[in-house]
Amino acid sequence: MTIALEPAAPAVQGDRVSLLRVLGPAHVWALGVGIVLVGEFTGWNFSADKGGALAALIVCWVVGLLYTSVAMIDSEVTSTVAAAGGQYAQAKHIVGPLMAFNVALFLVFAYTMLEVSDAILLGDTIVAKAGVEGLTHNSFIAATIVVLAWLNYRGVLMTLNVNFVITAIAYISIVILFFSVSPWTQGAVLKLNELVTPGNALPYGWIGVIAAFQFGIWYYLGIEGTTQAAEEVRSPARSLPYGTMAGMITLLIAAAMTWYVCASLMPWEYLGITYYPLWDAGKLTGSPLLENLLFVATLLAALASANGCINDAARAWFSLGRDRYLPTWFSAVHPKYRTPYRSILFLLP
Repeated sequence: MTIALEPAAPAVQGDRVSLLRVLGPAHVWALGVGIVLVGEFTGWNFSADKGGALAALIVCWVVGLLYTSVAMIDSEVTSTVAAAGGQYAQAKHIVGPLMAFNVALFLVFAYTMLEVSDAILLGDTIVAKAGVEGLTHNSFIAATIVVLAWLNYRGVLMTLNVNFVITAIAYISIVILFFSVSPWTQGAVLKLNELVTPGNALPYGWIGVIAAFQFGIWYYLGIEGTTQAAEEVRSPARSLPYGTMAGMITLLIAAAMTWYVCASLMPWEYLGITYYPLWDAGKLTGSPLLENLLFVATLLAALASANGCINDAARAWFSLGRDRYLPTWFSAVHPKYRTPYRSILFLLP
């Protein structure tokens, strides 16, 4: 008895080279969490400036619930419309061509701008650590974008394997910080009872909670980017939901640990304005090892986010070219690396 095995994806569709189906749930996790995790290292804490430490916690969980719903819907719908472009493909099949075009442009702009923001964060962090007068972040920004674009050019499997490793290291650093500060023993290192009191928990009242929502989303913003990999996963119906929901669980845990440690080490007035809440938390523990670990983790989180953004922006742009919203020149797939290489290079900031 013989069983005919179908290939995961044909190398060529007609006369066109197609994207390669090589990704699994772990790669989907690496793409989604990689884009988002930088929000734990910077950004979310501005919600404390808007409404206080308790407001930051409230929006963390409310937005987490909402984003979990969004992630479930996105991954389930895209698993049935398994095409590059993610939300663009959804809009094309469900709403219509005009909406699809607008959605794709939004995706490209959002991921490209976030990619640049990540590179700027990485450069600023290195400059802040070096403390050398006259040192600027420009060279670090350029090097980051060029290296990551080259990585994406060479293949999606290698790109997301790298993303998995650096994202896992950044995430583990948060776990190490959490367990290093005796989280179940208040007063030893953490001082949540002193820093968050009934008098200052909500300094601006419930209106401050509403104001904090715009930054509470940073804990999870970008997890929906997993849908951009729909055409390159081996089993969309399995890999997309598994990888996306595993990513949401990861981010919910990271968000809770991050808030607890940072709110227990810094007064809300300072927490709400610092650019590096986790790195500063590492400094405040008094441990040089934790300080350096969180510095490296901040860099890795920024790298992982920029790497994922390049991947996602290129897929959305590639989809527009393939569907003739843009010149079909952009829909070319590299014959060897099987990546949308022209879209990757064109979108270099």
